[in-house]
Amino acid sequence: MLLALLVLLRVTDVQAAGFDVIEASTRLGDGVYRLNAQIEYSFSEPALDALQNGVPLTIELLMEVRRRRSWVWDETVYSLVQRFRLEYHALSRQYLVHNLNSGERRNFSTRPAALRFMGRIHEFPLLDRSLLAPDRRYEGALRAQLALDTLPTPLRLFAYLSEDWQLTSEWYTWPL
Repeated sequence: MLLALLVLLRVTDVQAAGFDVIEASTRLGDGVYRLNAQIEYSFSEPALDALQNGVPLTIELLMEVRRRRSWVWDETVYSLVQRFRLEYHALSRQYLVHNLNSGERRNFSTRPAALRFMGRIHEFPLLDRSLLAPDRRYEGALRAQLALDTLPTPLRLFAYLSEDWQLTSEWYTWPL
């Protein structure tokens, strides 16, 4: 009985791999909607092994603004993909986060610090207010995913077929 309880505690202690958008919201300032969000990244063991062995991992943040409609599906009026590349350099024992959209590069001594940096979006200029009709209802949507098409070719096919590499969050939506 005690052994079964210890096994159960160990199983619940293991965190499932995946990405999770914890919160997201926009703030209107100076005519621009600015995105603030918090994302948690939890990688599978195969993805972490690849990272530690020099394979860069690219994370995509899919951002959308959708016009809410009552009788038909919502219309996507704006979309943007923000990409980050996470690398580990064994010689320096540093993690490098490269924002592929802006070109910004940051070094971190630990993986959790690099993931916290990638998971914190602060005042990101999402959309100009003048592009939206004032009499319509809109919502923002955010999703994080591992970009499998950026993996090295020998690993890519395996990644497409393995659940360990299907790291994607659910869409997180909020009223704009």
